[in-house]
Amino acid sequence: MLLPYGMSRDVVYVLIGLSGVTVMLMSAARFRSSISLPWALMGTGVLMAVLGDSLWVYYEHIAEVNPFPSPADGLYLLEYPIVATALHILARHRRSPADRESRLDSAILVVGLALPYWVLLIDPQLGSPGPVLTQAILLGYPVADILLLAGLVRLVTTAGPRTPSFRMITMALVCVLAGDVAFVLVEDPQGFSVSLGVVPFLTAYLLWGAAALHPSAADLLRPTPEAAPSLTTRRLLVLTAVVLLAPGTLIVQLVAGVEPSTWAVAITSAILFVLVVVRMAAMLRRMQEQARRLDEIARTDTLTGLPNRRTLDAQLAREYDRAARGGTPLTLALLDLDRFKRFNDTYGHQAGDELLAGAATAWSLVLSSGDMLARYGGEEFVLLMPGRDLDGAEHLLSALRLVTPEKQTFSAGLARWDGRESPLELLRRTDKALYAAKEAGRDRVVRADPPVTSGAPPLEPTSLTST
Repeated sequence: MLLPYGMSRDVVYVLIGLSGVTVMLMSAARFRSSISLPWALMGTGVLMAVLGDSLWVYYEHIAEVNPFPSPADGLYLLEYPIVATALHILARHRRSPADRESRLDSAILVVGLALPYWVLLIDPQLGSPGPVLTQAILLGYPVADILLLAGLVRLVTTAGPRTPSFRMITMALVCVLAGDVAFVLVEDPQGFSVSLGVVPFLTAYLLWGAAALHPSAADLLRPTPEAAPSLTTRRLLVLTAVVLLAPGTLIVQLVAGVEPSTWAVAITSAILFVLVVVRMAAMLRRMQEQARRLDEIARTDTLTGLPNRRTLDAQLAREYDRAARGGTPLTLALLDLDRFKRFNDTYGHQAGDELLAGAATAWSLVLSSGDMLARYGGEEFVLLMPGRDLDGAEHLLSALRLVTPEKQTFSAGLARWDGRESPLELLRRTDKALYAAKEAGRDRVVRADPPVTSGAPPLEPTSLTST
């Protein structure tokens, strides 16, 4: 940048850009994986810009003709769709499956940021005098900038890791966009030893090369396994600022006495309004889904997928009310896998967990829709059987025994509600019957003693092996 204006400085500028391209293409060849394609595309896109710089130098210093418009502009414009394609590939691979709102956020940002491009760069060029080719090229640059901006916004709104290489690529893209805006809006004063319009592009070349050389260059496609991030304060502020660009543009134009871009602001505001409503609807759906999952977690045992104690208590209360109104029987069984501790010590805790989950699945397949199997704690399960009497319940337990995995057995206590006792008293009576079954030798079912108030004689244990 300290070199005087002339061919020597511009040749050095081209060589610096070419060094960045060389490093990017070498990195693409070195990776030999899916990450090589984005790097190859980014390197090819930047190569188009370097070739455009080379033609510009030729027209400016050798042919001594006006380099605008010229084939150099065609090469410059080719950079944008090629690099944007690479950015969309990166965004697609980095996006978490749960990060569904990032596309809406990127759409809001692109639509909102496209308005200043239209007001400052595109609209003033429409209908201006000059050859059609010149007008097309002048309009091509801001349109290409919007395309590149869409790729950049799509990339930065994904939930992937922010590695140093990722950050340098982002900064390089920002420099390219800033350089394009400065090239159109800011005219370099003559006599300056440093061309301000060149600084962003030169910085972008250096950042491209540094990003390709950094060890994190191979990690650009690494996705984020965890769920999408919540709507953070920073993201909310950015989205709010972008949405306010539309009315802000109109206010600035009215204050400055400039003819307002009414149609552009109105159309942009309408699109942003729809996108914000869709974004809110998506956020509400996510909140409802999370609430449903939390409710499911609160009601379900994590290991077996069965209802937990909390769900059992609620269902037992409902079945009490139904049995009382309909006069139907209500029977409860408490199951305990025999010698589960020894099984754990022999095969390991992971095998014990698999036994619990497998038993829950196998038993559930035998039950009818009216029965309810819940995990009570440890290796104990509760089976709620509305509408079944003791004989029917005992027959069902015999069927469960046949499908118990790993050739394991269980002991069970069985009790029928007498129509008066509380759920806690029924469970306590069933638990006593379970301990009686274990003390009698395990692998059997024992019917609980009737409540003390009934005065009925106790029932004898029945072996599961004999049923």
